[in-house]
Amino acid sequence: MQRVMLVGAGIGGTALLRMIYETQKMEVIAVVDINENAPGITYARNLGILTSKDWKPLMSDQIDIVIEATGSEDVLQSLLTLRSSKTVIIPGAVAHIITDLIEEKQSLITRLREETYKHDTIFNSTNDGMIFIDTEETILLFNKTAEQITGKSKNEVLGRKIQEIVPSSKLPSILETREAEYNQEQILENGLKIISTRMPIIDDTGHLLGALSLFKDITEVVQLAEEITNLKEIQTMLQAIIQSSDEAISVVDEEGRGLLINPAYTRMTGLTEDQVIGKPADIDISEGDSMHVRVLQTRRPVRGARMKVGPHKREVLVNVAPIIVDSILKGSVGVIHDVSEIQTLTAELNRARQIIRTLEAKYSFADIIGGSEEMQVAVEQAKLGAKTPATVLLRGESGTGKELFAHAIHNGSDRKYNKFIRVNCAAISENLLESELFGYEEGAFSGAKRGGKRGFFEEANNGSIFLDEIGELSASMQAKLLRVLQEKEIVRVGGTKPLPINVRVIAATNVNIEKAMALGSFREDLYYRLNRYPISIPPLRNRKGDIPSLCSHLIRKLNQDYGRNISGVEQKAMETFMKYEWPGNVRELENVLGRAIIFMNLSETFIGAEHLPPLTESRSKLHKAQAEADIWPEGAALADLMEEQEAKIIRAALENNGYNRTNTAKALGISLRSLYYKMEKYNIAK
Repeated sequence: MQRVMLVGAGIGGTALLRMIYETQKMEVIAVVDINENAPGITYARNLGILTSKDWKPLMSDQIDIVIEATGSEDVLQSLLTLRSSKTVIIPGAVAHIITDLIEEKQSLITRLREETYKHDTIFNSTNDGMIFIDTEETILLFNKTAEQITGKSKNEVLGRKIQEIVPSSKLPSILETREAEYNQEQILENGLKIISTRMPIIDDTGHLLGALSLFKDITEVVQLAEEITNLKEIQTMLQAIIQSSDEAISVVDEEGRGLLINPAYTRMTGLTEDQVIGKPADIDISEGDSMHVRVLQTRRPVRGARMKVGPHKREVLVNVAPIIVDSILKGSVGVIHDVSEIQTLTAELNRARQIIRTLEAKYSFADIIGGSEEMQVAVEQAKLGAKTPATVLLRGESGTGKELFAHAIHNGSDRKYNKFIRVNCAAISENLLESELFGYEEGAFSGAKRGGKRGFFEEANNGSIFLDEIGELSASMQAKLLRVLQEKEIVRVGGTKPLPINVRVIAATNVNIEKAMALGSFREDLYYRLNRYPISIPPLRNRKGDIPSLCSHLIRKLNQDYGRNISGVEQKAMETFMKYEWPGNVRELENVLGRAIIFMNLSETFIGAEHLPPLTESRSKLHKAQAEADIWPEGAALADLMEEQEAKIIRAALENNGYNRTNTAKALGISLRSLYYKMEKYNIAK
């Protein structure tokens, strides 16, 4: 690097100093000016360059160039006289010309850099890949998008032949034909599919400079097009399914505005698309609350909601579910069922159930709800009894679940694949009971079927027979039943030939058989035959810890029966349940829950204390009044005793309810009109 001494540090000299220093092409070793405060002197000091007032002591053959910037002819001549043969003296005017040229060059370089930066920015910011080759097929331009699509870096490809980088490239053919090609599909070596436009680059004189390729990655576009095609096919299929469905369907958006209905919806509600699409979700409801609105608010589905829809107030059952995509609520879809059709189907189903229930047991031990110790003891006894052929006697108050246990015992025995016959001994009149139990021969009595009829015991052969209310049997029927249990054979009414049977007897009673035995109304020998394996089922008041689980089970059952969506029981209502003595046991609990659900609004989902009928000690006293005497006074007519007892119960109920007739009717479970009738009948007044 050449060593320079600058003589003269005025404005011009300072400009030369700055230019030489910034270009770093030469080394300034000294700056000289007679004025110690000249701007060039100050600038040189800041740069750490030697400064002086006299140039003569500094002149030596170590200085390659001396720039005279004072403009003095005398100084220039002195420098020319005293310089060494190796030192070049450059006058200030010449130096300024050189400075102007250098500055112009720097300006041009700066502009070139700016233009180059602009071009590079444009090339690299476009979403199109760009590759330019010269006439030798060498890559000169390769932008960032081309890097991303090909997986090659710019530094890796510049200066190399295009066929080395992209073997499938058609750019060389463009150099030969000089004709452009537009929107040509091409598959790259990495598997990506592109669409490319290739064109020759020719200057104004017709000279070929090279070829340029502009291309896009269309792999995702092709996949998206395929997905859109698939979605359109799926949408068409869904539309066909929805439109052809016999179920009425309605869809709303997240704002609750109608989006879609099908023809079945129009047939059921009488509303057209113009009346529903784009309208609020409750536009079709004539009675009740919109389940679409509830689902959009709670993001939870609603099942079995009853309401009336359309101008004709058609009673329907509605199931509505939220539409959630990627955790975002998009709307809801509802399916509407005509209740009249459901009621018809339900009636048919109930008839079928009635037939089936006489032939098989439908409950198992898994259906017995109760984790209390008392209930678990009874269940374990029943499970053990199910494994033995012994006659089982189920004892417990009315409503404790004796029939449920009978079903479970049959299903837990080796007879579970055979018939299970149920007989309520108290529900069949005395003159029919024998023929129902044991059957009859042809001509046994007036009206007997030709060929006779099989009785319940014959129907239950190899299976089980459940005799409920066994304590209500007459003395003659007790004797005949005892023979069946002892001899394991029956004789049909009007017949003489005994028929052997193999039947497991499960009996049940809610009366005190021991007391009846003492009074002579129940045979002692039959008692001992029945009481071989007794199971006592505890009343609900002795296992109140089971009430929450029983409520959950019963509410699920009642939801299905009533088409509701009740979730549970509130704390205050549960506290009321826990305080009450439940004289009617589980049957009464189901009754109370069912009545509460019936009178609840469709929008309510929890049973509260306000929904319950009065549950006070008076109800327990009423049941005690009903059971004051197990034995009627001798010689009294049954009808008279029943009316007398009914009058006592009504008086007790009125007294306990402060003679409030409405509350009394609720407590007795009868209508207010019936209460007035009975008060007048029995001459009861406050």
